[in-house]
Amino acid sequence: MSVLNQKTIKSTISFNGIGLHSGKKVNMILSPASPNFGIVFKRSDLKKNNLVYPSVFNVSSASYCTKITNEYGVSVSTVEHLMAALCGLGIDNILIDLNSEELPIMDGSSKNFVEEIKRTGFKISDQPIRIIKINKKITYEDGEKFISFEPNKISLEIDFEIKYKQNSILNQKNKKNIYMDDLTDIYNSRTFCLFEDVKKLKKMGLAQGGSLQNAIVLKGNEILNIEKLRNSNEFVNHKILDCLGDIYLSGYRMVGKITSSQGGHNVTNQGLRELLSNNENYSIIELKEKNIPHSFLIKNPLKSSA
Repeated sequence: MSVLNQKTIKSTISFNGIGLHSGKKVNMILSPASPNFGIVFKRSDLKKNNLVYPSVFNVSSASYCTKITNEYGVSVSTVEHLMAALCGLGIDNILIDLNSEELPIMDGSSKNFVEEIKRTGFKISDQPIRIIKINKKITYEDGEKFISFEPNKISLEIDFEIKYKQNSILNQKNKKNIYMDDLTDIYNSRTFCLFEDVKKLKKMGLAQGGSLQNAIVLKGNEILNIEKLRNSNEFVNHKILDCLGDIYLSGYRMVGKITSSQGGHNVTNQGLRELLSNNENYSIIELKEKNIPHSFLIKNPLKSSA
């Protein structure tokens, strides 16, 4: 059966951890779902109105993490690392049950999510996948920050750079072809912050669960973690990870080229809103074997799940 058909996981997977910003313990269970079910979050700690659907237009906050909220005011936050794992691994249908508002941060990356999903394996349906194909270039700017979306016939490229006046170590640039490159370094790259910002974040009620076990902390030119960098581009690679997760809130995998400088959750979300606000900017295509971009055929996610 074609790897271009919709996929879910073979069996349930449980994760236990702490919310990065809430500091609350959380249990999260991923369950297989039927074709065309999509990705759905369920707040099991609530008895009603507890389903939250990932959507670019359901993003209620994009400051320091991505939070999505349904029409009843029920929210799920810090969804980006799991969404990036689901996108990169080609998971189309899954139920995500959690007993708190915020997903577990794990080690600050997507590493644990990816490893467990691969270990569990995939179940392939007989239903074809759909993709968003970008038709024309769209750019969103916020001062020096920007993100652009433009056509690419065969794949999804993310070209990202970060610049920090406070710490030049963080100034990095990298480009990844999402469907053709090895994404291990992207999945394994952890969130990061400056030591001098920790107190400020905690005063804002954020980073209550943050520690050296789930974030890289820099003090001047020194990395305070015992485990130093996992790869030479870990800072910008984490930004690519966040970007990939935020892009999957569009509801489909994407074919196009994305370029961003100094962006983050808010810039990506605002850019996606502008892209998706006009039907002329994009097309939603049901993939057929005859006209499929070849990059979807090159990378077979089943190879790593045996």
